Amino acid sequence: MISRLSKIDRKAFDRVAAAHLPGLENVLPRLSRLADHGVLWFSVAAGLAATRRPSLRRAALRGTLAIAVASPVVNILGKQAFRRQRPVVDLVPAMRIRWKLPTSHAFPSGHSASAAGFATGVAMEAPRAVAVPVAATAAAVAFSRVYTGAHYPGDVLAGLGIGVAAGLGTRMAWQARPPVAHASKVATTDIEITEDGRGVVVVINDKAGAGGGDGGGARVPRLSDLEIALLERDLPAAEIVRVGPEGDLLKELEEAAVRAEVLGVMGGDGTINAGAKVALRHDVPMLPIPGGTLNHFTRALGLETAADAVAAYKKGGLAKVDVGSVTSSGGDELVFLNTASFGAYTELVHRRERLEGRLGKWPALAVAAVRTLRHSEPVDVLVDGERRKIWLAFVGNGMYGSRGAAPTWRGHLDDGQLDVRIVTAARRYSKMRALASVMAGHLHAAPGYHAWHGTTLELSSLQGSLPVAVDGELMKMPPKARFGKRAGALAVFTPSRTH
Repeated sequence: MISRLSKIDRKAFDRVAAAHLPGLENVLPRLSRLADHGVLWFSVAAGLAATRRPSLRRAALRGTLAIAVASPVVNILGKQAFRRQRPVVDLVPAMRIRWKLPTSHAFPSGHSASAAGFATGVAMEAPRAVAVPVAATAAAVAFSRVYTGAHYPGDVLAGLGIGVAAGLGTRMAWQARPPVAHASKVATTDIEITEDGRGVVVVINDKAGAGGGDGGGARVPRLSDLEIALLERDLPAAEIVRVGPEGDLLKELEEAAVRAEVLGVMGGDGTINAGAKVALRHDVPMLPIPGGTLNHFTRALGLETAADAVAAYKKGGLAKVDVGSVTSSGGDELVFLNTASFGAYTELVHRRERLEGRLGKWPALAVAAVRTLRHSEPVDVLVDGERRKIWLAFVGNGMYGSRGAAPTWRGHLDDGQLDVRIVTAARRYSKMRALASVMAGHLHAAPGYHAWHGTTLELSSLQGSLPVAVDGELMKMPPKARFGKRAGALAVFTPSRTH
């Protein structure tokens, strides 16, 4: 059987070697050379990362991880195990063999594995407009390895299989996220969608930006002037209100909502949260515009740039999404569009905010995590009447798909559910193991881990008021509070009318 397959493989190689493809005699050898040592794919990854679009950054990272897995499997394990000789290139025209042929073993093809791994990783995260060209380039690289005489077709097919497996295998450590969370409830309003943005009032939080969050802490870079210029160009009749570091964001939002047909809100998750609360109070639809560091809510809607938000408005794609709430016994209410957390996570947020002015956000987060690990203590609370000592607690507005303590994606924005995940102080070393599980993104492996879903959660703190992080902003929660859902309460613009 092996002998028969080998003969078929050699015949297929001879046919490709004898083939003449006008226009590709120069292109394919250059493409093959460019893919040496992953140079082509690392260059593409750098270009995707430079776009600053979260989906393309994830695509670049996942594709690079796939290469990091596929390459050693091929070069260290595969080639050494099979030790197949390279093809004899007598039938390959000399013009195709412009560089010295490789001297390593032939089976499987490392170029093909890297190409397939990178393309698979990109396809799992990037939109089709990016994934298809990358896949086509990967296929061309794989074919070039046969066309230039470097590999038999069987070598290439094996490499492609390993690459695809490596790309798909990245999900074991890092789950792929859906491009858009579904919102099946279509909002119906009497508002007029205007081409020039008449009736839209956009409140821009100039304190939000790539260097930090929305609330408190250090001064951060202003939002991109290019993004704001795009709004002014594409919605020339819209009113734009910019709130600087000394301005009152909530006051400006309240005043804007009174005169707006559509309330546009540009900033990070904290700003969008504030805008949602005002939009709910005044019963106006909200146009969320990404302008912060993480932009979890706008990304869930499929809005990654200001241009995406403008397009969503002009298409008139309004959907109703759920809003999470934290209500005190006195009737005061906090709302959250993404998550509410308490325990060690709030300590981490507080420490990060104090450090990020000097260190930057991500280094500050790492230092804060270490300090939280050393100094945090469990909070003593009643959860639905049951006493628990809790290291970490996460409540999501909707069911989240990933396993970390603060997951970042979900499949639906209107499922009517709260996603509750807690880690209790099960034994002496549970804190260290719990935080290690958080950092590794596998909270479910922590001792004392519990998870469930429902529509309400009754919480009573035995330590007085409790710090809670609501959509990433640190706030105080009263000793007794009820987590709940306002199903389909908020009308927001999305890229399409139905999902």
